[in-house]
Amino acid sequence: MSSARDDGQAAERVVIRDKRKIDPTGGKAKDADTATADETDEAPAEATKDSAATDGAAKKERKPSHAAPDPEDEEEASTSDAPATEKAEAAKSGGPLGPELEALRSDLEERTRDLQRVTAEYANYRKRVDRDRGVQAEQATGLVISALLPVLDDLDRAREHGDLVGPFAAVSEQLVAALGKFGLTAFGEKGDPFDPTRHEAVAHRTSSEVTEPTCVEVMRRGYLLGDRLLRAALVAVADPE
Repeated sequence: MSSARDDGQAAERVVIRDKRKIDPTGGKAKDADTATADETDEAPAEATKDSAATDGAAKKERKPSHAAPDPEDEEEASTSDAPATEKAEAAKSGGPLGPELEALRSDLEERTRDLQRVTAEYANYRKRVDRDRGVQAEQATGLVISALLPVLDDLDRAREHGDLVGPFAAVSEQLVAALGKFGLTAFGEKGDPFDPTRHEAVAHRTSSEVTEPTCVEVMRRGYLLGDRLLRAALVAVADPE
């Protein structure tokens, strides 16, 4: 019996159940519970990393409009705008549209210079026409008044002889006043200094009563139309001794 029991015990297989595991990094054995906890910690960490990567990708896809611009997006935008900028620079530097723009610019500058020249010529023309119109009007007025000067001479002689009285005197005053409105002014009185630009000497004499050439007698008065000499005065001049 004992031998049979011994043979049965010897026949049984010896099984060693050790739940500890060898750490591959340190080479130390770990308990089963510790190894399981490590595996549990590593699994959530890996799951957390995977979920974070997934959330990041989802956030990148669902980027809000009010969020700050991403540097990568800005770089992409600048890269996309580069061709437009290059086209503009090419156009400025004589690209495909350069010759046409230069031709249009030159035409515009030429038309502007033509317009300025025409405007200046028209302004000068208007000034010249206004000046000529004024000169012509003054000349026409001078011609009419010159034709009336003999009438004024007759009135002066009648005044000197005392014949300019009554209604005839009133008419004479009205005529002189009307001509004065056109700028007619009479000059030439006895005792005026002799002015060769305004007086015409028809007689000369010497006198101890004068210290300079003086008009001692007026045969015919002179007239000015504005600043223009219409007729010189006929006078007798006395020179000092």
